[in-house]
Amino acid sequence: MKNINPLGMFDEHFLLERLTKLNDPLEKLNKYIDWKIFSPVLNQALISSERDETKGGRPSFDSLMMFKALIIQGIYNLSDDQLEYQITDRRSFMRFLNLKISDKVPDSKTIWNFRETLIAKGLIEKLFEQFNAILDEQGVFANEGRMVDASFVEAPRQRNTRDENKEIKSGETPESWKAKPHKLAQKDVDARWTKKNNTTFYGYKNHVKADTKTKLIVDYLVTDASVHDSQALDNLLNEKDAKQELYADSAYTGEPQENLIKKKNMKNKVHVKGYRNKPLTQKQKNKNTEKSRTRARVEHIFGFVQNSMHGSIVRTIGFVRANAKIGMMNLVYNISRCVQLKKQIIMG
Repeated sequence: MKNINPLGMFDEHFLLERLTKLNDPLEKLNKYIDWKIFSPVLNQALISSERDETKGGRPSFDSLMMFKALIIQGIYNLSDDQLEYQITDRRSFMRFLNLKISDKVPDSKTIWNFRETLIAKGLIEKLFEQFNAILDEQGVFANEGRMVDASFVEAPRQRNTRDENKEIKSGETPESWKAKPHKLAQKDVDARWTKKNNTTFYGYKNHVKADTKTKLIVDYLVTDASVHDSQALDNLLNEKDAKQELYADSAYTGEPQENLIKKKNMKNKVHVKGYRNKPLTQKQKNKNTEKSRTRARVEHIFGFVQNSMHGSIVRTIGFVRANAKIGMMNLVYNISRCVQLKKQIIMG
């Protein structure tokens, strides 16, 4: 049997050099993002979860390394099991996490526990806010206009009876599930069915407010899929948006929305909607076309998530975890977008 040659002294160096020449996308993240900006939030929130070193046992993994593992998970839309395998298998992933071949890789259970800790402490929202606060301090946001839109995020489809779905919609848990805790744990009673353009969706919605110039997500709101796009508008807009133009499609048209935009002291650039007995005039159509040049930029965000981040899907159960997953997805998008903008994020 032929012996397999072990790695030579410089083999790993040459491999990493080759990955760099092939434009390893993760190396670009390390180049433009100073990950230490997340450490204060991570350390403060996780301090009560740290293992007591006096009791012995395996040392816990570095929280920043674990957070970066979730960044990988978000970029490639991997399950926990897939993430464990890919970190072990891919040298580019290990380099991104600053792990050596001899280092232990966190297993899927450790990854799950870490994410659950973030969720329990509301940390993912804080990490998103921390990153945006740094962007704001450095003047990365252009603040010359806002655009809003929503995208479906599909969840694992439930095979329920009509009566079970009726009880879920009314906020109740089917009696037959209560006696089977394992079955109940696999049922998402928060996700909802909806239909758009004759296509049926099940899951949640990611409502975003973005900067028109940079296409960075300024804020977001997660709801179940049945919530109309316009219902999120009040929660998305705030005093910082005052005097800016607001772009949105005709789903945000209506007297309540117009009054809200006026109340927020914003310039209304929402598409005008035509009706059966009151079609749009040519002038209105021309204005809508002009608005679309800016409004369409928000669709680039969802296009990036769908194509570059491998889709808007949650594999979790329940609103709390879906909210965290979508929040992480939005944060990963902003981080990736900053690299595209080549804005180096540094500490204060």
